Amino acid sequence: MQLAWLIGVTSLAGCASLLPHGEVEIATQFASFEEARDTIEALKPFYSSRQRLAELGIDPAKQPNITILTYTDILHHFVAGSAIERKDLDPGVTACFDAREKCTGWEIVVSKISRKRSGNALLDITNFRRRTELTGWRFHAIILLVGDTVVYRTSGGQPRVDEVETAKNPLGPLQSLSVPNLWR
Repeated sequence: MQLAWLIGVTSLAGCASLLPHGEVEIATQFASFEEARDTIEALKPFYSSRQRLAELGIDPAKQPNITILTYTDILHHFVAGSAIERKDLDPGVTACFDAREKCTGWEIVVSKISRKRSGNALLDITNFRRRTELTGWRFHAIILLVGDTVVYRTSGGQPRVDEVETAKNPLGPLQSLSVPNLWR
């Protein structure tokens, strides 16, 4: 009986396919970081319209994860606590400031991240050691509009995410148990 248990545990130790895996995807119409970046870069400040944004699939009423920024949000984003002078700002940003309440912004935050646990299945299941690999991409963009015209756009993010999270718990499954407060 003990031999069968030992064989079972030993075979489980190398079986990484038993470990959980998952994907975190913030809903988006973009299939990749490059597609998202190219879409935003295709917008021409002082030329592209709200209709063009809709044609590109950028519409907060129809697409998730697009935040509508108010004039106050935009002020806070571009000048709050900043030593930058107005003359140093992009012309689209100053046009937005001049338009005041007629200026709105759209903030797009999307990503696609896969999580895969790897390593020793036995140590993972018993919570002694967990190793999680994260891969994918994250994208962020801001578009400013005065009326129906795009006056500013910028984008950034991480074209390639490749991270490893490691957690070691010397007490294994006992690590998460709480000890009652005996001093009360």
